[in-house]
Amino acid sequence: MRWVCIVLPQLALDAVLRASDIPQAPLALVSGTPQRRVLQAVNDAARELGLKPGQSLTTALALSRDFTQVEYDHGAIARLQQFLAAWAYSFSSQVSLRYPRALLLEIESSLALFGPWPRFEARLRAELTALGFRHRLVAAPNPVAARMLANAYDGLAVADNAALQQVLSAMPLSRLGLDSKTASALTRMGLRTLQQVLALPRHTLAKRFDAGLLLHLDSLLGQRAVALDCYQPPEHFELRIELNFDVESHQALLFPLRRLTSDLAAFLAGRDSGVLGFVLYLEHVDGGVHTQVDVGLLSAEREATLLFELARGRLERVQVSSPVRAVRLLAKDLPAFVPEHRELFEQRPQQSVPWLQLRERLRARLGDEAVQGIQAHADHRPECAWQPHASSKPALPGVNAPRPGWLLPEPQVLRERAPQILAGPERIESGWWDGGDVRRDYYLLLTRSGQRVWAYRSVSSTDEPGPLMLQGWFS
Repeated sequence: MRWVCIVLPQLALDAVLRASDIPQAPLALVSGTPQRRVLQAVNDAARELGLKPGQSLTTALALSRDFTQVEYDHGAIARLQQFLAAWAYSFSSQVSLRYPRALLLEIESSLALFGPWPRFEARLRAELTALGFRHRLVAAPNPVAARMLANAYDGLAVADNAALQQVLSAMPLSRLGLDSKTASALTRMGLRTLQQVLALPRHTLAKRFDAGLLLHLDSLLGQRAVALDCYQPPEHFELRIELNFDVESHQALLFPLRRLTSDLAAFLAGRDSGVLGFVLYLEHVDGGVHTQVDVGLLSAEREATLLFELARGRLERVQVSSPVRAVRLLAKDLPAFVPEHRELFEQRPQQSVPWLQLRERLRARLGDEAVQGIQAHADHRPECAWQPHASSKPALPGVNAPRPGWLLPEPQVLRERAPQILAGPERIESGWWDGGDVRRDYYLLLTRSGQRVWAYRSVSSTDEPGPLMLQGWFS
């Protein structure tokens, strides 16, 4: 087997930077008691000002006041690690969260689908960068070795156990994941690298140290299998972004909205599913009732751009009653996704939009009732046989006789003289139950100009047949 370890060294900082529309501005994450506030993480712009992790806030403010302070959120690390596991699930069915701030993926069975390792690695890095996460990547024959090698390398790929032992032998003991007590004892013995430890007789290590040392070394070298709890994607998606300032306009909400919908699309790709609807909650500063924005779709979708456009269209129709401090997205209806069938050589113009996407955008902009489909209704009267319907797949009528594609709003007297009868008459008697009783003989006619029309004569038991009434045109 072959495993990849993705180390995420600054998850808490990434959580804040991803939600900021100016990620290049100096930023510091701060925690601690009111008496002693300490910097936990800083971005590159803050480092240029002289700020660094572990520094007291008083010292940082003495160096510069041109940076933003954000409270360090421990919960953001766990939430983002779960989200990234859902993203990694699209590449491998075996994803583990065994180590904090790291992902383990089994990729041996995925290389045939995603290509050789250099191409696969480039795709992983590109998607992680697009999602806004700094990372280090290492591939190794077993998951423990992949995680420990990621402490010292980035981009290393070890093909087999022989090469693995050679690389590990030169690793310092401080990078091998040993507990501090064991690492300190080995250092006092004059041992600095794994090669020096492996050179000692195994039974002497067993006498001087507990069994955990040998078990860890065996797992590291691939001589002992490690049981991993594999990640299973949840049945719903929920993500919340807290804003650094009060927002009172739709325009300022677009950046967090784009991040929310992008993360939703990545989550759906990992589950190989789509979404039929989701809800946006705008959390206000005054702590009142959240504004709820429902985004419904007629068919399952998962393209990030489309989800953003639909959510934006719905959001722009909502009146923001008071300043917004946080935005939350909740999606529960996640059916299986069936990609749209397309031709090998696309004939559609480059700038045109597929009909399904256009339909959803119109509904988001104009409202659900503004865009309707047509569904057959159980009624023989042509003017009652079709009704508007919101379903994406309306039922087709079960009538074998020809029907026109265009019905007139009101029947008109046919002025054509002596048209040619192509079919008919077809008797339709219906509507006695609702006061709209009709008795008609319908004909398919061909006019002198070559047009095919649908016309009828009203039939009565006492009166003469009425004139031909034009009701529809055939294309």
